[in-house]
Amino acid sequence: MYVDKKRKRWPGLAAGAALLIAVCVWILVLPASGSDMDEESTRAIKTAVERCAMQCYVVEGAFPPSLAYLVENYGLQINEKEFYVSYDVFASNVPPAVKVIGRN
Repeated sequence: MYVDKKRKRWPGLAAGAALLIAVCVWILVLPASGSDMDEESTRAIKTAVERCAMQCYVVEGAFPPSLAYLVENYGLQINEKEFYVSYDVFASNVPPAVKVIGRN
């Protein structure tokens, strides 16, 4: 019986090439996902602080005077080891300016 040996090599080579391409793509995408998580974390913290301040405004009729007030009275939790939160208040009837910066 005649068997073409060239035909038997192609499936193995194609599978190896596909595996190599998949590993290369995975290595290139993996570091980018960590930076995306950091950006998402900073956005989530900023949104949480702004929502908590808005809740205080709705309940009490004025925006909170400090970030510590939100932590004590509204249960806001911030990981201060990883993020610095700037909370600037201009007046009690104007929303505060919130900036979140990673400490890394």
